[in-house]
Amino acid sequence: MRVTTDLWVSALLRRVFAAGGFAAVVKRGAAEAGAVFVLSRGRLGEVALFGPAPQTSYDSAKPDERFFSLLGAGDDAAPFDARLEREKKFDPDIWVVEIEAGAVPVEELLSVKMDS
Repeated sequence: MRVTTDLWVSALLRRVFAAGGFAAVVKRGAAEAGAVFVLSRGRLGEVALFGPAPQTSYDSAKPDERFFSLLGAGDDAAPFDARLEREKKFDPDIWVVEIEAGAVPVEELLSVKMDS
């Protein structure tokens, strides 16, 4: 049985707050199985967008784990906001979570798959 998106996002928020950061659900999607996008904002203005990793990244040894890919990073949030608007039009059930990770790197809060 897979963990619902609602429960997974709640756990992410708790991890971020426990690490001294801030997190907010910008868009609530389908509670059972909505895709999750994470917009990470750094304290110095840097922005990174993480989205669901390709299905080939699924690890059968960790069936409840959600894997993410870095979709882009930079100092301007406008392209990422535009990307999220397109994603919402394509799939209205997505979740958008915005975080400011604090002292812990985002990669310790999310399972990020690097391109190989």
